[in-house]
Amino acid sequence: MKTIDDFNFEEKKALIRVDFNVPLDADFNVTDTSRIEAAKPTILKVLEDGGSTVLMSHLGRPKGKANPDMSLSHICEKVSEIIGVQVKFVENCVGDAATEAVSGLQDGEVLLLENLRFHAEEEAGDEIFAEKLSKHGDIYINDAFGTAHRAHASTTIVANYFPEKKCFGYLLAKEIKAIEKVMQTGEKPVTAILGGAKVSSKITIIENILDKVDNLIIGGGMTYTFVKAKGGNVGDSICEDDKMDLALDILKQAEAKGVKIHLPVDVLAADAFDNEANTQVVKVDEIPDGWQGLDAGTQTLELFKQVILESKTILWNGPVGVFEMENFAKGTISVGNFVDEATQKGAFSLVGGGDSVAAVKQFGFEDKVSYVSTGGGAMLESLEGKTLPGIAAIMD
Repeated sequence: MKTIDDFNFEEKKALIRVDFNVPLDADFNVTDTSRIEAAKPTILKVLEDGGSTVLMSHLGRPKGKANPDMSLSHICEKVSEIIGVQVKFVENCVGDAATEAVSGLQDGEVLLLENLRFHAEEEAGDEIFAEKLSKHGDIYINDAFGTAHRAHASTTIVANYFPEKKCFGYLLAKEIKAIEKVMQTGEKPVTAILGGAKVSSKITIIENILDKVDNLIIGGGMTYTFVKAKGGNVGDSICEDDKMDLALDILKQAEAKGVKIHLPVDVLAADAFDNEANTQVVKVDEIPDGWQGLDAGTQTLELFKQVILESKTILWNGPVGVFEMENFAKGTISVGNFVDEATQKGAFSLVGGGDSVAAVKQFGFEDKVSYVSTGGGAMLESLEGKTLPGIAAIMD
């Protein structure tokens, strides 16, 4: 695996695919800078070697047309502030203006190209467009894990034009190693905590990780499909009736592979999907009609705690309750505390996938776990065992 440390960038232009698809408010201020901060070490390594960097990214979904609301010009000042270097900007990623801006770049300088997705050729993985992008650098670095699962021009095809001069940036290399640690080299016992609403969205992950884990904790809305499949009453809780056979099959597969599945035993149920609803703690398989499970119960959290604290490697993907509502956030916060405690005791903990990352950030666990993945879809596809095109393109 070639990383940025395998190259010296003195007097070289590094073409870096970053993931600056960051959230903006109504006044175009960046509301979460973590993706920019994550790219900073890679950019600084090139500059400190004595090279220059040409940054390319997408922002939003402009669908192949220029849209001023999604211009990367809005984030230029914020990127400059975080990197500590005044970033130059050019209002296209290909064409005369881009070529001129790149050729005028001096060592130690940073240039940000306009939104790649203003061109339909980017998402189409167009060869000619990728070749035009390739002219902007001497060495290609992919540091955008969040888009590594897309075979786009800037994430995959462009790498073909740098047969010997392509590598992973620090962020992407860290992501690959973190997933490897959970899926291949992790110290046992390995525990996966899977939450979220639906079994259907996690089937391939569950099937892929059953060969790698010792414990599988199932929480959140997925719980009720398993409980109902086993003959329990789940009241008005979210449930995928058409996935009940699948849930039973997963339980059978786990048993055959010697994987212990830990389902909630009690839940905090509410008489409405509302923070102010009436609540009661009930057994997970005895939820009354008109009530729905919205968080893990006390006994469940005690059970989860024992499993997590005995683990040496932990993957956490998905909350165990409706954490967006304060009264149903206790379960997810508690799991965060257990993962924190296990990490302090020496376990390796990886958090990934949209909602769990949001929860970790919201409740201040970001620095208390070993690694928080920056890529939602890419992370999930890695856990499903898929080879990501953006990673394969560098490995070739």
